[in-house]
Amino acid sequence: MGVSLVLLGTWPVVLAVLERRGRLPQHTYLDYSITNFLAALLVAFTFGQIGADTPETPNFLTQLTQDNWPSILFAMSGGVFNGLGTLATQYGWAFVGLSVTEVMASSLKVVIGTTLNYFLDGRINKAEILFPGVGCFLIAACLGSLVHSSNAADNQEKLSSAMVNHSNTNGDTENEELTKHLLEIEQPKDCEEQEPEVAPAAQAVEKLEAGTADFLVDLEGKRSIKVLGSNTFLGLGIVTFAGVSYSLFSPAFNLATNDQWHTLKGGVPHMVVYTAFFYFSLACFAIGIALNIWFLYHPMVGVPRSSLTAYLRDWKGRDLALVAGMVCGLGNAFQFMAGQAAGYAAADAVQALPLVSTVWGIVLFGEYRRSSRRTYTLLGSMLFMFVVAMVILMASSAHRRPL
Repeated sequence: MGVSLVLLGTWPVVLAVLERRGRLPQHTYLDYSITNFLAALLVAFTFGQIGADTPETPNFLTQLTQDNWPSILFAMSGGVFNGLGTLATQYGWAFVGLSVTEVMASSLKVVIGTTLNYFLDGRINKAEILFPGVGCFLIAACLGSLVHSSNAADNQEKLSSAMVNHSNTNGDTENEELTKHLLEIEQPKDCEEQEPEVAPAAQAVEKLEAGTADFLVDLEGKRSIKVLGSNTFLGLGIVTFAGVSYSLFSPAFNLATNDQWHTLKGGVPHMVVYTAFFYFSLACFAIGIALNIWFLYHPMVGVPRSSLTAYLRDWKGRDLALVAGMVCGLGNAFQFMAGQAAGYAAADAVQALPLVSTVWGIVLFGEYRRSSRRTYTLLGSMLFMFVVAMVILMASSAHRRPL
């Protein structure tokens, strides 16, 4: 579970980096979907073929020919939920921020998904340990919301101070121009018509210090999803949708591998985790490709329109997107392996991944740089609660009993 935690906490940062550099999310997700599915194939043809091919535990290729359609549908429904959640979080990172998006999505997944998995697993996990861990996640999620609110207030103060200083130095006319630049940065409607643009702040400063007003303005000029002046509830709605979607994919996968509802015919063995992961990833791949091809021509939240031709020509950042897909795929595989062995409720300890994402966000993006003492105190408290929650959920694990 520890390896899965690191992997699942790292890939969101890679995609967030690409969005901040101006790569369209449709292009990034199409690349991501390809290697995410290749990771499932890699796992299926390696781990899925290891060991004896017995009637009780058939290998991957053997199980492809068996009559296990109910389990296939459960696994693929989990893939659809995961694909929708991942697609939504890609936009949520821009509107709400990497750390808060991961905190909210993880919290919803733990509260809903872990509770469902606890009962689906026949209550094999220790409830007196498991649910206090869920409570710690909730506390951490509340602290994460406070971190976001405090940091947003800090950023607003920085921008306001910058406008005041600019006004005192250059007069009201230039102050109005700066305000317009901060709040009304527009993106071309068509990706193929887009010309490289250098933000005014970037023209004056070669390397901006993270956390300053100039840094925030420069970032807004570069990124592909424009967020300054956007509706806060739009971002929160996107993240909430992502969290609910994420909360359902693990229980669906649990049903696919353990058949708690007895949907398989007599004599048909339960689907092994590697076969279920293949169908799960196949559905995730299909929904990701279909929706993002649609979004190329019908984008949302003000993202520029693109095309398949523009996507195929866009090699900038493709290597990182492909790596992110592979990292996420392997992280999900390790999570499901741990869930099959120790219970899917305990395996949800990987939802402490905001701990990893926040560290990456601070190191790479300079998040919370030059923020107030209140923001730093809340950030430290949030990270502490996530560590406690992860340890408690891991401690609740137990060996699975035969159904």
